[in-house]
Amino acid sequence: MVDIRTLKEILIKNLKLEDMKPEDIDDTMPLFGENGLGLDSVDSIELVLTIDKEFGVKISDSKEYEKIFVNVQSLLDFINAHK
Repeated sequence: MVDIRTLKEILIKNLKLEDMKPEDIDDTMPLFGENGLGLDSVDSIELVLTIDKEFGVKISDSKEYEKIFVNVQSLLDFINAHK
């Protein structure tokens, strides 16, 4: 089971969010948009690749992105449910 801090550390490293620390990211902070981490569509591709590489979890249905990538907690729940 993946813990939330580990997920945040991996997101920071792989999405090049070097100016952030895990404690800067609220569990319910949106991943996309100006009111959250500010990720964009290019980042979503990197996010899918990162989840596969780091956790062995494939996200193959792009229709699920909206539900999975709401925030860090929803992403963590998806990873742990499919690991």
